[in-house]
Amino acid sequence: MKYFGGRLDTCFASLSLRRQAAGRSRKIKLSENQPADQSPASPVVSSPVQQPSSPAVPTQPSQINDEQIESLNLSRLENSVRPSVIWVSVFDSAGKLLRTRSGFFISSDGRFVTTAHTIEDGINAVAKTADGGIHNVGGILAASTTLDPAILQTDLKRVSFLALNKNGNFPPGTQVGVVGSGLAGSDGNPREAVITRQQSDRLEVATAISPSSIGSPLVDANGEIVGVVISAHEKCIARAASAVTWLQSRIASDAKARWPEPAETRTTPRPTPKPRLVYAPPPTFPPEAYSRPGSRSGRFRLNFNAKGNVTNIQIIQSTGNDLLNRAATDTLRQWKSAPGQEWVATVPITFQGR
Repeated sequence: MKYFGGRLDTCFASLSLRRQAAGRSRKIKLSENQPADQSPASPVVSSPVQQPSSPAVPTQPSQINDEQIESLNLSRLENSVRPSVIWVSVFDSAGKLLRTRSGFFISSDGRFVTTAHTIEDGINAVAKTADGGIHNVGGILAASTTLDPAILQTDLKRVSFLALNKNGNFPPGTQVGVVGSGLAGSDGNPREAVITRQQSDRLEVATAISPSSIGSPLVDANGEIVGVVISAHEKCIARAASAVTWLQSRIASDAKARWPEPAETRTTPRPTPKPRLVYAPPPTFPPEAYSRPGSRSGRFRLNFNAKGNVTNIQIIQSTGNDLLNRAATDTLRQWKSAPGQEWVATVPITFQGR
C-alpha cells in the first residue's frame, strides 16, 4: 500500500473536488416551479471568449441614426433605374407649356406613371427619354386626383421599365433612393433617403428634392418601385406603389388613351334656333272661284326638310272649295324656311271673295 499511497491520496483529493463542484451546481439550478424573476443571481463565470451583445432595434424614427442604415449603391441604382425615367412636358390647348415633371415606365409597351397634378389642364404632352428621344404621349389611361398618380401611354412599343415592389409595408428606417431624369440636370441626380413614416399608402421621406423631380420613382436597393414622389416640400411625400397597382386594376383591357377635350369645346351647347320662314307669299284668289262670293278658310300642314323646302302638304281643315284648296297648296309649296333642321308648320289660310 505504501507503493501506491501517493497515487491513492491524489485520486481521493480529485474525487472530493468533483463532488463539491457538483453540489454547488445543484444549489444554483432553478426548480421547474420557480418564477424567473425570483431566480438567484447567476455565478460569475470567466471565459476567454466574450460574446457580443445584440444592438437595440430602434422603434421610433428619432432613434434611427446613419450608422444603423446600410447605404444604397447609388451608382448601381442610377445605371439600372435611370433608363426607365422620363422627362414629361405638358401643354395646354393653345400649345403653351404648362409644366415639366418626371415620370417612369411601368410596362414595355410605353405605359408610364407621373402625377395627376402634372397633367392638370393639359391636352397634349411629350416624353423625353434618357437617350434624348422625344415621343408623343397619346393620352391618359387612368388618373386619381385624390391619390395623385396617373398612368399615361406613349407611342413607344419597347422600353425598359421598372417593377412594382409588392411588399406594401415600409417601416421607419427603410432605406430608399430617389432617381430623377438625367435631363433635369443636377435636380435629377440619385439621392439616398429614409422613410420616416407610413400612413396607409402615404410615405414621408427624409430628403429634399426639386419640384421638377415630382413624378420620380422611389425605389428600394433592388431598383423596384416603392412609391411615386408627389410632393417636394421640406419632407418629400410619396404615394406607395400599392396606389399604382390599384390604378392599374381600373384600366380596362381594351382601354384607349385619351386626352380631355379642350375647355372651349366643353361649354354648354347653344340651343337650336327656332325655325323661321324666309319666303311665304299669300295664296291668290282663283278667278274661276269668283262666282262663289264670301270668305272661305282652311288649315294646312307643311313639312320642311333641312334645306328649307316644303316636302309635303296636308289639308287639316278644308276650305270647302276644291279650287281654293288647290290654289292654297300650289302657293304653299313655294314657301321656304331657313336651312338647318326638319320641321312642321300648320298654316291657316283665308280666302275673301268679292
